[in-house]
Amino acid sequence: MSGKLISPVPAVSGRLFTVGLVISWYASNIGVLLLNKYLLSNYGFKYPIFLTMCHMTACSLLSYAAIAWMKIVPMQAVRSRLQFVKIAALSFVFCGSVVSGNISLRYLPVSFNQAVGATTPFFTAVFAYIITVKREAWITYVTLIPVVTGVIIASGGEPSFHLFGFIMCVGATAARALKSVLQGILLSSEGEKLNSMNLLLYMAPIAVVFLLPATLILEKNVLGITIALAREDVKIVWYLLFNSSLAYFVNLTNFLVTKHTSALTLQVLGNAKGAVAVVISILIFRNPVSVTGMLGYSLTVIGVILYSEAKKRNK
Repeated sequence: MSGKLISPVPAVSGRLFTVGLVISWYASNIGVLLLNKYLLSNYGFKYPIFLTMCHMTACSLLSYAAIAWMKIVPMQAVRSRLQFVKIAALSFVFCGSVVSGNISLRYLPVSFNQAVGATTPFFTAVFAYIITVKREAWITYVTLIPVVTGVIIASGGEPSFHLFGFIMCVGATAARALKSVLQGILLSSEGEKLNSMNLLLYMAPIAVVFLLPATLILEKNVLGITIALAREDVKIVWYLLFNSSLAYFVNLTNFLVTKHTSALTLQVLGNAKGAVAVVISILIFRNPVSVTGMLGYSLTVIGVILYSEAKKRNK
């Protein structure tokens, strides 16, 4: 009996590569979240808008390097002034989401921040209905009940609850959902579709333009304060550089994981990532948690899983 044996090595190496990508995605996502919390809350660097501007500056530079020099993906051109305006609108909403999220981390523990962030599907469904009048199957809306109920329970049982931080966190979650809905509408035609890497390439510099005046007006002399702080403790420079680079790698690994697995796999991994981030943050920051709070968060995650399953079944 003759025949060639197919080596399992490429398949194994392919699986190992995918596992490596997922681990990198988890590490960058959770890492930037925890470092944001450390800088804004524990370290006392109370400048969330400037921090976001650092993130967007790094995303601008590293996106260009990845696309123009390293050729990770082909560069896609902006085809019209109208398309540019649409990208600018998305960038503005994106800025609001990131800034609000960073502000919330000054006041809320990461565990509660993640619990509120898990309600993104609820806001996505609401905005999709309001803007596009697109109705989902009734069972899909039913699955959103535990998503919202869980956060209400978690809020009531959160020992470190802060109203302003909570409002900022809800605003960040809503803006994130609005951006995803608007992106589907504004860049839906074949000539205007951009992959996430190219979209970031154009959105990030526009975000810097939005954030610069906001930083100068709302966080006066932040650059001078940061330089003075760096003279006392040079670690702040390395924290900001590493944190800003991580913010880019969140987007890069997000794109690569989606490319090498699927959007559905990314959704499942994202649900698990939130739970991992909660556990790690509690171990690192030792923030108090209550049984009620954890039950509420667990209910929200179950609701998100049910929502994902309902969406998949009704496609």
